[in-house]
Amino acid sequence: MSLIRQVWLLLSVTLVLAFAGAIGVSVHAARHYLQAQLIVKNNDTAQSLALTLSQLKADPGGLETARELAISSQFDTGYYERIRLVGTDGKTIVEKQSDSHPQNAPGWFVGLLGLAPADGVAQVSDGWHQLGRLEVRSQSAFADDELWQSTLNTVGVLLALVVAAGIFSTVGVNRIRVPLLRTVDQAKAITERRFVTVDEPDMPELRNVTRAMNAMVARVKTMFDEQAGQVELLRRQAHCDPLTGLSNRAHFLGRMKVMLAAEDGAANGALVMVRLVELQSLNRTLGRSATDRLLQDAAAAMVESSRRLAGGEVGRLNGSDFALALPDTDSLRESATDVAARLRGLLRVHDGGAHAVVGAVRWVHGAPMSTLLAAADQALARAESRGPWTVELDDSVDNSALGEDAWRHRIQTALAERNAQLVDFPLVGRNGELVHHESPLRLRLGAEGALVSAAQWLPMARRAQLTADVDLLAVELALLAIAGDSLPRSVNVSPSSLADSAFSTRVHALVVAHPVAAARLSLELAEAGAVKQLHLVRELAEQLHGSGTKIGLEHAGERLGETRGLLESGLDFVKLDASLLQGLSGDAARAQHVAGTVRMLHGIGLRVYAEGVTEVDDAAALWAAGVDGLTGPVVQGPRSA
Repeated sequence: MSLIRQVWLLLSVTLVLAFAGAIGVSVHAARHYLQAQLIVKNNDTAQSLALTLSQLKADPGGLETARELAISSQFDTGYYERIRLVGTDGKTIVEKQSDSHPQNAPGWFVGLLGLAPADGVAQVSDGWHQLGRLEVRSQSAFADDELWQSTLNTVGVLLALVVAAGIFSTVGVNRIRVPLLRTVDQAKAITERRFVTVDEPDMPELRNVTRAMNAMVARVKTMFDEQAGQVELLRRQAHCDPLTGLSNRAHFLGRMKVMLAAEDGAANGALVMVRLVELQSLNRTLGRSATDRLLQDAAAAMVESSRRLAGGEVGRLNGSDFALALPDTDSLRESATDVAARLRGLLRVHDGGAHAVVGAVRWVHGAPMSTLLAAADQALARAESRGPWTVELDDSVDNSALGEDAWRHRIQTALAERNAQLVDFPLVGRNGELVHHESPLRLRLGAEGALVSAAQWLPMARRAQLTADVDLLAVELALLAIAGDSLPRSVNVSPSSLADSAFSTRVHALVVAHPVAAARLSLELAEAGAVKQLHLVRELAEQLHGSGTKIGLEHAGERLGETRGLLESGLDFVKLDASLLQGLSGDAARAQHVAGTVRMLHGIGLRVYAEGVTEVDDAAALWAAGVDGLTGPVVQGPRSA
């Protein structure tokens, strides 16, 4: 029983006992008073009438008549039930008795609390000669009615007092309830890995508890900020170029590899490579400091270009070469010329005649990394041979793709006809046990078409604003599959689906319809989109956690140190992106970064998994770093626990 209910029970019992006690005392006092008054009246009347009878003087025949007249006169002047004169021999000489007076008091009340005063008794004598005994009994019906009315008045007054007390008690309990519920909600939030502070209440006892919990939350947030700062520093040391802050060569190529191979990666994109020509000569002419500023400005120009072109990965491959990977870009020429124009406008302000050349190639999902890099190098070489600010393109990919309307029609048809299937990839724990199956959705686009991975149709689904319908179908298929084989599954949810106001409600309806399967379901959102709208992630988590469904971040690691919102987002797990993990066994800086990230996330109660692991040595390094599970080509399948 909750504390508030116990307080209410205590107040209720107290009020009931006080109510009953007050009524009992009041009724008992009134009954005792009325009964005492009736006894006094009976005795006084008996003594007065006995004195009158004792003083009567007449002949024997007339004396009896006189006594009867005296008794009748007394009987008629008051409310009496009976007046009787009994002789010394025990025989009744005179008796006057009335019918029972009608009562307003109910019978049960009279039977329970009715008055029964003792008869008034007096001796009638003639001098020293005993003539008989006079008995007087007053009517008690009027007193019973008075006692009943008094009881009703008392109950009414006490009920009014109880109502008033109840109102004041409600106000008082609510003054306790509000801060108490805030404290309870704060404690509940902590168990759900949400760290919130609340205002301190006025009550000293609760104030001390709230103050202690607020202090704990503040310490946890401070600790998280410190760890996040350390993790961000380790990330920059392991994955970033120290001068420009761009991704270093290893990290950029890792990200590029993930783009080409990920199940939910982009269908196509562009790789733009930039070379600052004769950088060594510029270094000798301008000096190290000026050359460093030039390189930093060039990096800033490429970052700005990537933002204008809807995002991408920017890296520094070596001293003079930069690269920009742009997924889902429509125009290769626009991308390359935008980079060249920004660099030209920026480098014009630097002395020394700095200039650059640009080579760009288009890529498609699944293309070999070596082939792509070779084509980009060749384009860059051709540009360098032609002179400053030359842009060379290799747009050899077949662009006879379907238009947006055709893609929308095909995706809508596949969804309507449920031409879709989940593909299971196991994620295993430290002991080889199955944590869950990663289950990406594939669509069959066309009656006889093969199942197509999300990389081919997801970009068009985003443009057509169909991601919410796609994700709902994936959730439904996962719930049905879990109901069939009881194996836990995790499905991808696009962050853009959260923007659909009806999405969370529809997902909640699905998990409510499959309560057993919902406890084995996990939903994953990509870090890049989820971190920007953690409030929507938190709302989804609040709706689904009651059913046991878990919420996690996938492709994570680049921005984990940027936001404190992870503390309050309601997440259950985080999957580190494959680009952070490649070559981990041979790179101490990367290993330190991953270990620091795992410690930080474990510190706030999140489980940490690694995705896309391809090498056995990297898997061993990840287990040593403390991850809770991993998936990827290195995992052949779950082993029995």
